[in-house]
Amino acid sequence: MAVLIILALVLRRRLELRPDKVQNFAEVLVDGFTGIVKSTMGEKNIGFMPYMGTLFMLIMFSNLMGLFGLRVPTANINVTLGYALMTFFGIHFYGLKAKGWKYLKGMAEPVFIILPINIIGELARPVSLSMRLFGNMLGGTVVMALISGAVALFAPAVASIYFDLFSGILQSFIFTMLSMVFISLAKE
Repeated sequence: MAVLIILALVLRRRLELRPDKVQNFAEVLVDGFTGIVKSTMGEKNIGFMPYMGTLFMLIMFSNLMGLFGLRVPTANINVTLGYALMTFFGIHFYGLKAKGWKYLKGMAEPVFIILPINIIGELARPVSLSMRLFGNMLGGTVVMALISGAVALFAPAVASIYFDLFSGILQSFIFTMLSMVFISLAKE
């Protein structure tokens, strides 16, 4: 989080009418996040772009810490559960805000007897989100430790590119996309 805050403060300070390469890159990132949120959640939910962009960047930077020889925070179930709970509470907050009590009533449809199954399904979402991210990042950390112990020179660099870079960015994207889908479904 500190890295993201420092980057944001530095980029904000360097804003100019004639942007340099860093500002152009930041604007492309913002436009990219805006497009993804608009296409996934719809035009009316564009206000979620700052949250989704921040969530993606936070998880991505957490996942990429392994490139620098640091322990990946997302390889800890407490961190991923915290991210998933933020999304879980957002789902239900915005569902209630958009639909009112009809949102809760919708859990008992089409028949009341299905209510316990829907409640279990809703409680499974943060568990599923957190376990998916945790399992993939922990698995990558374990595999990297095994490869580093077996081969000392070339293979760790190649494996690190996949497990830390590609997999880390992909898992960040998947978590963020699922968050967008779950929140937009709750609002509709």
